[in-house]
Amino acid sequence: MVTIRLAAEQDYDAVERIMRQVHNMHVSWRPDIYIDTDPILPHDMYLAHLTEGQVIVAEAAGEVVGLVIYLTRNISGGPMKARRVLFVDSMAVEERYRGQGIGHKLFDYVLQLCREQRYDGLELQVNARNAAARAMYEKYGFTEKSINMEFLDINL
Repeated sequence: MVTIRLAAEQDYDAVERIMRQVHNMHVSWRPDIYIDTDPILPHDMYLAHLTEGQVIVAEAAGEVVGLVIYLTRNISGGPMKARRVLFVDSMAVEERYRGQGIGHKLFDYVLQLCREQRYDGLELQVNARNAAARAMYEKYGFTEKSINMEFLDINL
């Protein structure tokens, strides 16, 4: 049985452990961009997110096995319509629990939160090499909004 709830201060170590697992994937994919740092999510930043109610965890058998950290982005000005968007900053599931539907439960919670709080949109970024995450988001109906491109060989 998986329970989705708001995170508490005592969840920090589990959240940091799961964030480290995802960060390690990013480091292995792009060591030219990501550094192996500790902690991934400093405790004071975690507490700031908690104060805003922006950390959601999945719990199974008394253990935190997944998380979502989100932000609210208020977009306005220039040629853009004013919008209030829920931006998923981080979403991660403990390695040994992946593929068991926990990411879907977390995401369903986020969708419900968007509806209840009347957000205008839901956005996130996903690493281009994270095929499993991209597939899950596409199943939910996410489409590409923009594509970040890079030019690596600047020393021509």
